[in-house]
Amino acid sequence: MSKSMRIADELRKLLGADCVSDELDVLAAHSGDKWVAAHAPEVVVFARSTADVTKLMQFASREKIPVTARGGGYGYVGSCVPVRGGIALSLVRMNRIKEISFADAVAVVEPGVFTADLKAAVRAQKLFYPPDPASMKNCTVGGNIATNAGGPRCLKYGVTRSYVIGLEVVLANGEVLRTGGRIHKNKTGFDLIGLFVGSEGMLGIVTEITLRLLPLPPARATLSAAFATLSQAAAAVQEIFAAGFLPSSLEIADSFTLEAARKDLGKSIVPGGNAHLLVDLDGQEQSVRSEAETIRELLQKKNPNSLETARGEEDCEKLWALRREFSNSLTATGLKKLNEDVVVQRSHIVDLIEFTERLQANYGFPIACFGHAGDGNIHVNVMVKNHDDAAVQQNVERVLDELFEQVLTWGGVITGEHGIGLAKKRWWPEATSETSRRLHAALKNALDFDGILNPGKFLD
Repeated sequence: MSKSMRIADELRKLLGADCVSDELDVLAAHSGDKWVAAHAPEVVVFARSTADVTKLMQFASREKIPVTARGGGYGYVGSCVPVRGGIALSLVRMNRIKEISFADAVAVVEPGVFTADLKAAVRAQKLFYPPDPASMKNCTVGGNIATNAGGPRCLKYGVTRSYVIGLEVVLANGEVLRTGGRIHKNKTGFDLIGLFVGSEGMLGIVTEITLRLLPLPPARATLSAAFATLSQAAAAVQEIFAAGFLPSSLEIADSFTLEAARKDLGKSIVPGGNAHLLVDLDGQEQSVRSEAETIRELLQKKNPNSLETARGEEDCEKLWALRREFSNSLTATGLKKLNEDVVVQRSHIVDLIEFTERLQANYGFPIACFGHAGDGNIHVNVMVKNHDDAAVQQNVERVLDELFEQVLTWGGVITGEHGIGLAKKRWWPEATSETSRRLHAALKNALDFDGILNPGKFLD
């Protein structure tokens, strides 16, 4: 009997046959995410409960078998690729919304809950969970925890970490840690919650999450503006802030992104121009109406090609549908989209896009830029044909070398919400100090001495 068959048989005895698979198609489906890398595990476990995860980790710890946890498999950096084989732990069956409490303003959920489902469930009770990654229909809350996901509303409301107030975590040895709870303020010891949020599954397996919720804003408005140049759109962003406004979202897109959307969605849907700006506002009806009118006047002075205002959830979402389709439209070009979620200071947004235009001219790869203008988190998408060709891959690496070097020179970072995973492993040393890397290694060693949790990523 092979090693993989033995592991599968022992896990079936431990957990039950219905949640263990070593079928080839199942292994292949759990070998990667949205990035280019893939490596099949030896077995897939579909956990149903914290008890299942505890038993699994006790077994894996005893046998020194790698365990790579995964949610919806919608990451962009290969974080859930089981590069050392072993066990792929799927958490999608742990998908219960255990509780939504209006009185306490909390939700208690399992990691396999899809983010869009959570947002809809709390909204139905007049509550609000702000984090809104573009892939929220396909990504899970557990995956959002792993990468500290954000989305357009980060500008006003912050990222996933801002809303996690309690965690249940199964550690590498099978011990269960409960930290935090239903309270909204807590200074009892170190911030262990912050330690696990964003740890990419390398420090523990999150099995239950308690989330802080906000009152649902009763009013919303969206302004959609198209401009002849990106500089006009970026200047409008700065003027909105200078006027004292803090929109919930400020999204920008360049000409390549818009042209891809025109080909994919139709010219009538995409406004004319070489740059696009979305401004989202929320709050009380009177204040939102007043702010929208003032910002519209401000944008009008920037000579936009077009300017549209929507009010109310349904009409606002019609304008946002374009933004949410940018990624799919770029994929529809037939080119491989390598999505780099760099972050620069707002004052460098135009510099960044002009720099990518020079990279495009030097290397021949189209580059599409769109994203969160309000916080400087711009998605730089290198569009590649024949990505399997070795020479093409080498040139892509050169493009990324130059991109990340320039971003770091400006004082930016190489990832704002996707994580390091495998895709950015090569640049991890350049992006961090020796002291920081040593501290990361010490924390990993303390919580996972045998290195069985998601091995092979940036800490190895």
